[in-house]
Amino acid sequence: MAKLLYGFSCSVDGFIAGPGGDMSWLTPYLGPDQLVDELIPEIGSLLVGRRTFGGDDPHRGDPEREGKAFGGGWEGPQVVLTHRPAAPVPGVTFVDNLVGAVTAAKEAAGDRYVNVLGADIARQCLEAGLLDEILAMPVPVLLGDGVRMFDHPGGKPVGLELLRPNWYRVVR
Repeated sequence: MAKLLYGFSCSVDGFIAGPGGDMSWLTPYLGPDQLVDELIPEIGSLLVGRRTFGGDDPHRGDPEREGKAFGGGWEGPQVVLTHRPAAPVPGVTFVDNLVGAVTAAKEAAGDRYVNVLGADIARQCLEAGLLDEILAMPVPVLLGDGVRMFDHPGGKPVGLELLRPNWYRVVR
């Protein structure tokens, strides 16, 4: 059975995107990464938030990599959680509710991971008790502002169990 993994690159101060969702901060740090290379074959599908799906791309301007998951390093089914109608996109399923989106992504993933992309959808999965694991891949930069990897003002602490460096199981 597929597990939901919130895997992301982030600044050392905890931002996954700059102000307004800007991803250009990540561009200088893209390149070979052993952890990402090991992770990619373990991903069976993506569960993507609407803002992330339609947002900025650190590969912008690179015609071979722009608009592709992991810069073209991964291909497969994507499920986008959205409450706004969207034009059909090959390989992408649009779903308007969290449980339906998670179910579709898990079915598509088989026995591999569903990689969750987007801070808000990850927060929703966590609050609903659906998120299984978190992989934080820190990048050596401080952004100071932007989209936090996890933001829930007034929320209560979430326990995590270390599985290996930067990889955690959500304690329920």
